[in-house]
Amino acid sequence: MWRTIRVQVQPIRTFLNQIPQPPLHRYYHHHRRWLLTLSPLKTLTLRTTYSYSFSFFSHFNFTSEFSSLVVRCISSASSAQPHPVVNWNDPVPCSEVGDGGNNSSVEDDPKTSIPVKAYFFSTSVDLRSLVEQNKRNFIPPTSRMTNYVVLRFGNFSDFNGMGTCISGSNCCFMVVFQYGSIVLFNVSEHEVDRYLKIVERYASGLLSEMRKDEYEVIEKPTLSTWMLGGLDHIMLQYLNIDGIRIIGSVLGQSIALDHYVRQVDGMVAEFTDINRGMEKTGTFTMESKKLFQLVGKANSNLADVILKLGLFERSDIAWKDAKYAQIWEYLRDEFELTQRFASLDFKLKFVEHNIRFLQEILQNRKSDFLEWLIIILISAEIVISLYDLFQRTLH
Repeated sequence: MWRTIRVQVQPIRTFLNQIPQPPLHRYYHHHRRWLLTLSPLKTLTLRTTYSYSFSFFSHFNFTSEFSSLVVRCISSASSAQPHPVVNWNDPVPCSEVGDGGNNSSVEDDPKTSIPVKAYFFSTSVDLRSLVEQNKRNFIPPTSRMTNYVVLRFGNFSDFNGMGTCISGSNCCFMVVFQYGSIVLFNVSEHEVDRYLKIVERYASGLLSEMRKDEYEVIEKPTLSTWMLGGLDHIMLQYLNIDGIRIIGSVLGQSIALDHYVRQVDGMVAEFTDINRGMEKTGTFTMESKKLFQLVGKANSNLADVILKLGLFERSDIAWKDAKYAQIWEYLRDEFELTQRFASLDFKLKFVEHNIRFLQEILQNRKSDFLEWLIIILISAEIVISLYDLFQRTLH
């Protein structure tokens, strides 16, 4: 780094005539502040190898145009050292002027980036069958949570549970959730399909469009705190299996919630079109069967979010260890799970209100139909009675 001292100088011939020439160092201290306010602007840089305690002797050489100023600085240290020189535009390392530190360069702390990818491509996964066929890769759970499993792939001998293997290129992890989410750790883009196919054979209710989200975990052993959040990433001292479970659970819920939000958005758009049609025509043509299907879809989406995703269930790992509780709470805030569920709940209430309104209209239509049918039957009975009475009077 280079430190720059800016000095403004303007013609001061009259002032110089009043200054005695020897010894000039006495006048430097007296007029130093005055010189710093002069113009036009010149740039003065100080080169010295000392950080503390200077005594300055000044020697000024002014031409008729005052184009240059040379200030010589001599250290007050008793040891014999070369005289440091102050020249125009001579850069000086910041460590040599006032830093008081060593001159060695500081290297960046080592840190490793671990890519995390989350997918949602089905509504259900048979975890028991998946584990049966991948026993070698299965990592036994450490909590009571049974809606997900963790599978490990790669060189198992290098893994010690503290994250050293996770940050390498030989070990990958896959967290599979029963409700259909998959979270991959340290898996490159060209290998994603291979891992998804492992789960696909045990999945049901495959979606026509797979949802995807990406995140990043950075391992930094020299981090002063346990974790540090950032934009689309989280920095940890190390990443182990419990960290994978915590991060995977939040990302899995987030990507699944995104799917259900889009489902509800589709229903909201459909009811919006119906309301606009009613605004123009004063009626609507939806059948009761279609309306009942929308009722079932809205209720199932809400039940899946609350029951399957376990959106309001705190992880057992977060209960046991405050470090992972910190990660869990930070990621929930980062992905705005509570706010997104509140938005989903508001939209479902809008759908529910429209469903109730349309049900009342259909019920009124059915009641009107029955009323008219009764009127027609009564009228027919009256007509038949009159006809029978008329026939009797003729005879």
